Amino acid sequence: MEDEKKEVIKEEVSAPSNPQPAPAPTIEISQMNAQEAELEKADKKYTATNIQVLEGLEAVRKRPGMYIGTTSSAGLHHLVWEIVDNSIDEALAGYCTEVDISINPGNTITVVDNGRGIPVDVVAKSGLSGVETVYTILHAGGKFGEGGGYKVSGGLHGVGASVVNALSEWCEVTVKKDGGVYYIRFEKGGHVVQHLQQIGTCPIDETGTKVTFKPDTTIFTDTIEFSYDTIRDRMRQVAYLNRGIRMNVSDLRVTPAVQNTFCYKGGIKEYVLFINNHKIKLFDEVIYCEGSVAVTLPSGHTAHTYVEVAMQYDDGYASNIYSFCNNVHTHEGGMHETGFRDALRRVVNNYAHDYKFLKEGEDDLTYEDIVEGLTAVISVKHPDPQFEGQTKTKLGNSEVRKIVSQVVGEQLNRFLLENPKLARTIAEKIVMAANARMAARKAREEIRRKGALELTTLPGKLADCSSKDPTKCELYIVEGNSAGGSAKNGRNRETQAILPLRGKILNVEKAQAKRIFANAEIGNMITAIGGGIDPEFDVSKVRYHKVVIMTDADVDGSHIRILLLTFFYRFMRPLIESGYIYIAQPPLYKVEYHGKQYYAYNDEQLDTLKKTLNLKPGYPFQRYKGLGEMDAIQLWDTTMDPASRKMLRVTLDDAIKAEQVFTDLMGDDVAPRKEFIHQNAKFVKNLDI
Repeated sequence: MEDEKKEVIKEEVSAPSNPQPAPAPTIEISQMNAQEAELEKADKKYTATNIQVLEGLEAVRKRPGMYIGTTSSAGLHHLVWEIVDNSIDEALAGYCTEVDISINPGNTITVVDNGRGIPVDVVAKSGLSGVETVYTILHAGGKFGEGGGYKVSGGLHGVGASVVNALSEWCEVTVKKDGGVYYIRFEKGGHVVQHLQQIGTCPIDETGTKVTFKPDTTIFTDTIEFSYDTIRDRMRQVAYLNRGIRMNVSDLRVTPAVQNTFCYKGGIKEYVLFINNHKIKLFDEVIYCEGSVAVTLPSGHTAHTYVEVAMQYDDGYASNIYSFCNNVHTHEGGMHETGFRDALRRVVNNYAHDYKFLKEGEDDLTYEDIVEGLTAVISVKHPDPQFEGQTKTKLGNSEVRKIVSQVVGEQLNRFLLENPKLARTIAEKIVMAANARMAARKAREEIRRKGALELTTLPGKLADCSSKDPTKCELYIVEGNSAGGSAKNGRNRETQAILPLRGKILNVEKAQAKRIFANAEIGNMITAIGGGIDPEFDVSKVRYHKVVIMTDADVDGSHIRILLLTFFYRFMRPLIESGYIYIAQPPLYKVEYHGKQYYAYNDEQLDTLKKTLNLKPGYPFQRYKGLGEMDAIQLWDTTMDPASRKMLRVTLDDAIKAEQVFTDLMGDDVAPRKEFIHQNAKFVKNLDI
């Protein structure tokens, strides 16, 4: 409104001294016909006639984000998860043993299972076949009420199939059931173009469902390119969480076709071993707890909640607790994690006191002590899960806390008593962690005693920005004082802060907490960023919503970058989860031609630039070995100016995969690091030795 007012004032001031009188408003209205006048009056009212009712699947196409979160790549792949979830529900009910997922030429998806097959008879309430009902009507399916066809289910609870259909250019469903083969086709957002009909016969004991769909390019405008790696990794996870089921994944877009099969009889026990593959374990055995407890649902009938927990200790300092409910990864935790925490703390402290690992009068071991070096997978299957939290990935069922605590408490206590040697190894590690925690607490308190941020005395020579609005502020973590000087002189002082580093920071993957908190460079970052440090990190107190890693484009710069990312992942993970971590992309080459400067960020761009400018072979160009070789203006123009800079945002799509990468690259075991270099060396375009 302020802008509109300014615009009006500007027009009035610049008007001629004797303007023509404007026509009176009454004249304009009188020129309307009666119907137009009534419509104008109606537009100013808000009555029941203004309420829009979207029929069928229109609501899904109108607001797809409400059903799949986003129409980006994540939402595109969510369509696959929804169809696969229906097959997994059949497996959880005990009727499906194998699922095939293939990416076809043209980026269509086919999912085939050997479950019972979607019902083909008529649903009384809808008057449609079971297949057409579940694919065209929201909240229709066999997952509701006491008479539902499933004990537990994941996905969107009855809307998954219809949502996929609504967001597809076309969708085909083939069902084998009761000796018949049935087929139906939908197009243009779920409209039936070929009603369900029998197209053949099959053996009476041969059942299942086949779904093929093509995402609608008018909905998924960013990309319709499916990632085989993303689908493969998700199906591997599904196979771990549902022991015994066989998941076959194929990419038919390439020749020869790529194919992976996943089937794990050990379930989440094998999952823990997979996560810890390149870690040095305290012992090879995986501690496993499982059980089921009857619960009374809001409907009044009784069902069972199933609990599985697998855990294993390594010799590291990081803890990795992953929880799932009905195969949904509960990133924000919830009552199942709280129950796990209760049981672990209770059982371990009782054992430590009973066997004198803690002296009389000593404080209990904390949960953080107990989970140091622990990898655990918690999986519950609940008949009526209630999710909460911003991303709907936090389990809210209060009864689950007691169930998990009971199952884990009883079986973990039994394991410790039946395996005294392993129990002693665990207890000794935890007590050592407690001692390190107390030393680390002193180091933390030392950092806190520095009080408010004192810009003139920080060893890192932080040059802060004048703005106090975190959403506008950017912190550049820069390699070396030389680059730091250029960055300070070239920055926007209102919104951009500069923190130079003195060489490489500590590798927190290998170091004890006491050394980490005593490190000056790490202390500077903790103080500057302002959110504290794990386990007390508070992302709401962060002073900058862009923390930019700006290092040289050489081997040392890459090493510093991975050291910083390791630190943020281990001690400030919410920064990554919130999308606050960025990697600057400085140019690698500069070409001067006819008094102008041109920049290239890689070899391919340099070759294109040479062709565009028609440069002869041997024409001189500069290759930057470090940020310090740029003056302040060049650094601003190429790397820091919001209007022209290039940045990579660091995301955390798969925490388990990220965990493995950091362990492989920064851990003690050399073999996985060599393997990683061998597999990825072909992607390195420039290497300074």
